[in-house]
Amino acid sequence: MSDRTARRTVAVLLATASVLAIAGFTALGSIFDYPAVLKHPAAEILTSFREHQSGVTTWFLILTVSAALLAPAGILLGRLIGGTAGRGVAIIGVAAAVVQVVGLSRWVLLIPGVSADALDPATAAAAVDRFTGLHFWLGTIVGETVGYALTATFTVLVVRAVAAPTWVRILGYASAGLIATGVIIPLGVGVASLTNFAGYVLWCLWLIVMAVVLWRADAATVAETPAPAAAARG
Repeated sequence: MSDRTARRTVAVLLATASVLAIAGFTALGSIFDYPAVLKHPAAEILTSFREHQSGVTTWFLILTVSAALLAPAGILLGRLIGGTAGRGVAIIGVAAAVVQVVGLSRWVLLIPGVSADALDPATAAAAVDRFTGLHFWLGTIVGETVGYALTATFTVLVVRAVAAPTWVRILGYASAGLIATGVIIPLGVGVASLTNFAGYVLWCLWLIVMAVVLWRADAATVAETPAPAAAARG
């Protein structure tokens, strides 16, 4: 694969990830009141899940695909950047994809069975407990808290390695910083949920902008240490 083809492939992956994420969050917010629904008692969440199970699982699958696209995007971008910075982008990109896929895929692979068990009086209590455990460990800890930290780190690494206009770099840093505030959500800091959400909105915009930058880029734009001339052209 030539560098030009690789850059454009990364651009398509990033843009697709953004579009799928926007579509998924919008649809789930409409039919499942996501993510606000996650603050409700477990039994209520399972009831709401059953009422819209087909749509909810479909859109969570789409979000899972969106998250998974960070892995090939990170690997290809890492090869283009090269050196230590490139390895960092690749490793963190894959790690961010993996933890988010683990967290999101529970809604597709595990929650349908838990939800069905919750209908049986003999297994309902155990099902609610199981859901609570999955929600905390796979959702809050792995998919969200670790996912926020890795996504923010990946974004910063890419911003530092790819020459882009100043406003694009600021957008990247701002979205990373706001996303990173999500790691304190489990501590009960309510405003962190809002700042984290705002960060993801900005991040989806940044992904699309970076896709355009990479699509139009020349070879000097993506390097371990961007050339001053390339940065100036930004």
